Amino acid sequence: MDTESFELKVVAVVEETRDARSITLQVPAQIAGHFDYRPGQFLTLAIPSERTGVVARCYSLCSCPHDDEHLTIAVKRTADGYASNWIVDRLGVGDTVRVLPPAGAFTPADLDDDFLLFAGGSGITPVFSIVRSALSQGRGTVTLFYANRDEESVIFSRELAALIERHPGRLRVRHWLESVEGRPDERALREFAGDHRDANAFVCGPAPFMSAVMEVLRGLGFPAHRRHQEKFISLAGNPFASRHQVEVAEAELRAADQEEPGDPGEAPRDAVHLTVELDGETHEYPDWKQGQTLLTFLESKGLRPPSSCRQGECSACEYTLVTGNVSLLRNEVLDDADLADGLRLGCQSIPVSGSVSVRY
Repeated sequence: MDTESFELKVVAVVEETRDARSITLQVPAQIAGHFDYRPGQFLTLAIPSERTGVVARCYSLCSCPHDDEHLTIAVKRTADGYASNWIVDRLGVGDTVRVLPPAGAFTPADLDDDFLLFAGGSGITPVFSIVRSALSQGRGTVTLFYANRDEESVIFSRELAALIERHPGRLRVRHWLESVEGRPDERALREFAGDHRDANAFVCGPAPFMSAVMEVLRGLGFPAHRRHQEKFISLAGNPFASRHQVEVAEAELRAADQEEPGDPGEAPRDAVHLTVELDGETHEYPDWKQGQTLLTFLESKGLRPPSSCRQGECSACEYTLVTGNVSLLRNEVLDDADLADGLRLGCQSIPVSGSVSVRY
């Protein structure tokens, strides 16, 4: 069995709306270190499937790492969503589910910032974690634009009202209901965001909603480092099955490297010089091999860069390319604007220039 996935027990299920449930998972003390997380991150769950054995799906954490004992995700049923329907209909207290550790780059670097947050529908899930964490641990203001179909579909409505009452002057929530006002247009989004141009912006929701918000933020002059968009989709592959195979292959490559003759301190021919900033520390390596992904190379050096699906589908391994050039073997999640901002995927990046500098 994959040593990096774990069976967690469901200890609570709450009906948030007619179509949404929050699922609380208990982490045993002996593996608690694997499940330290930051607000805005997600879990990857293994959902049983009669056709493929298992399908992997990513669900954001709505719990607060600073205040909650357990992990909680929120899942909204979608019409054709096999996994979401299985979770809402069948997952109950006492059941167990196989889970990968938390992942994702949709998370604030500093909770003392002022935040401008946009959520559409179930996109409130990671945003709610950020709201709670910023109010609990930070000192800035939190301004949330929350769009839903109608009043009955608003997830965490009671909790948000309680937070507004508890933090007067720090939290402002603008509820937008399509049943009353239609879909939020560019003018409405621009008017809402215009007074908060110095805030750190985070956006999560349906793709058209996120695209509209991101376009408005770019037009208002929000720099790339203050525009954050959650970007994961339904995974086509199975990271639960493939991860062990990847690790075995990488171990074989490392063993082969050790058997090659030559100066052990000499970089391989055609190797790339890599500078990487990770977790506030800078590392330099002269031996990144052509054809080797950035994620694989950094893990071979003992580092633990963020990752989850390893297939270019979830954005958990996202980083910023500072200098040099890389090629993406696969990309299902970054759009042209993301690429223009320098964003790349570590699990799919191979070097195409003699030196490369990156920042996580």
